Amino acid sequence: MPRTTALDPLFTAVDSTAFTDRHLANLASGTLAAVRVPGFLALDACQAAMGALDRLPTADYDKARVPTRIVRFGPALNDYRDQGCGLDAERYWRDAEAARAAWQRVGMRPDPIAISLARLGSAWGAAVTPATIGGRAVFGGTLREINEGVLVHYDELNREFPTGLFDQEVLAQLAFNVWVSVPATGGATTVWRHRWEPADEQHRQAYGYRPEAVEHCQRVDLTQQLADALLFNPANFQAVEPNPTGRRIAFAYFLGLTTTGQLIAWS
Repeated sequence: MPRTTALDPLFTAVDSTAFTDRHLANLASGTLAAVRVPGFLALDACQAAMGALDRLPTADYDKARVPTRIVRFGPALNDYRDQGCGLDAERYWRDAEAARAAWQRVGMRPDPIAISLARLGSAWGAAVTPATIGGRAVFGGTLREINEGVLVHYDELNREFPTGLFDQEVLAQLAFNVWVSVPATGGATTVWRHRWEPADEQHRQAYGYRPEAVEHCQRVDLTQQLADALLFNPANFQAVEPNPTGRRIAFAYFLGLTTTGQLIAWS
């Protein structure tokens, strides 16, 4: 049986010349699907990023866990969960410090991560600060090249680390992406109006889910152009379609709205 046949009129994607505090609040509360800012970066920033890419130590995911090839730079916390849903701290901090050192060596200017964090902080009215664990700032700002697509999945820190992880308490999580290379066709992002529920586990596939988990759910499809930025709530199921040619490369990180009204960032 379909979960619903009615459409939520608030679950839409909007284009804007800039991100605003209202956008962030609506995404956090679930009354908006996504916000896209075309031309968020200047073209020289995209060119600088692509010029530095070969100097960054990138790697593939383990095929056993991620069946589609994704090349990435920088550690993501959900890749360091131990069997008890805690953090493999020794491995994470080692890789986080190595990534920071590599980023400093490259000296990317303009810096897409610094630019985006500054603009989002300006929109919110207070600077975005790194999430911390025991007073120690986590890494923020991964780079990913996704050409073979991404399975249907969700990202939700409070479910991935149910006993808590950060010094800050996160109420809502947002995902930020900005593209420095895009293919001519394919590579669209889809966000569904659906959050995890126990019945979804019958559709489990590797780190994500088979399409049947969302086949009756409302969706928005978002294509990207060079230098576009996108914000959405990653607790909603999401996927990326393959692109047959070209390179789809983005800088990405998560934002968290805390119980004290702050915005924090991590990858």
